[in-house]
Amino acid sequence: MQDCSRSTAADEWYFRKYMPHPNRFNNWHVDVAGTGFTVLDRVYADGDLTDEALGGSCGNVLLSLAMLQRNVAPVLALGDDREGARLVDEFSQAGALVSYIHRRSGVRSPVLAQELDTTSGSHSFSFVCPETDEELPRYHPIGETELAFAAPVLTNCSVFYVDRLSESILEAMKMADSAGALIFFEPSDIQESHLFTEALSMCSILKYSEERLGERLAKVRAECVRIVTYGAAGLEVCDASDTVWCKAFDAPSVLDTCGSGDMVSVGIIDWILANQFERTRLKASDLLRGVVAGQRLAAENCAYAGARGLFKRRGADHALKVLRGE
Repeated sequence: MQDCSRSTAADEWYFRKYMPHPNRFNNWHVDVAGTGFTVLDRVYADGDLTDEALGGSCGNVLLSLAMLQRNVAPVLALGDDREGARLVDEFSQAGALVSYIHRRSGVRSPVLAQELDTTSGSHSFSFVCPETDEELPRYHPIGETELAFAAPVLTNCSVFYVDRLSESILEAMKMADSAGALIFFEPSDIQESHLFTEALSMCSILKYSEERLGERLAKVRAECVRIVTYGAAGLEVCDASDTVWCKAFDAPSVLDTCGSGDMVSVGIIDWILANQFERTRLKASDLLRGVVAGQRLAAENCAYAGARGLFKRRGADHALKVLRGE
């Protein structure tokens, strides 16, 4: 084993009115389209509500990449409520294309409570409000309506990011795969095994936690690069012929470890886009510098509360310097 430490729907009127950089989306091609777990995070630090912000792995990854000036198009189903408007506004302010975020009437947007212990840096998540003990609204995947509407962007993206599965999300993966996109699949669980098997056949990069899915995926064959995370220890990057261990960076200080895995994914995808890798020839060695960049970003992010605390407190320019090792 090596050690890596050595080493369409929107039109011109929409763009003029809403987009800060209209030329970023010429000819319908975007850098990254994605769908999956996107919620409004309510952060309770030491018992007190201290922040509300867009969260969820898919949301964090896409929003961060948009702030890094990547052309990003979220494909989501949210509610026609205050929380949904807040999420759309965060994407829009970051420069993402929000035309493919569908607001469903009569549906509540997902909300997730994060309880943070600032002394230990530990956190937990719940769909139960810690103030009222009421159930919070949960995530809804895209359906056939959103899938059909998003076809123009699904067939014109370089990378398609997915962290949840459903019948319609699998169809979205097929659209992007058939059009030549690199599929970045980051599951947190395996609930629909038949969907999961088919998704594996299309993915270019499979990233997952050893603690959550290591035992279930250890013997599963997939013709893709695997990134297996081991928490604070580091991660493995594997392909059919090579396995590379990447030790985690030491965090300058630890206030909140939430979002660390998402920051690694941001670094990898940003590296892929910068180097224009072809999915059919993608190898573990191609991604190592992107992995290391993402690990640097994850370590720095631990010093701030929230999954994207570094971006919120220091800004995208500072995050870009961290990715570059400056």
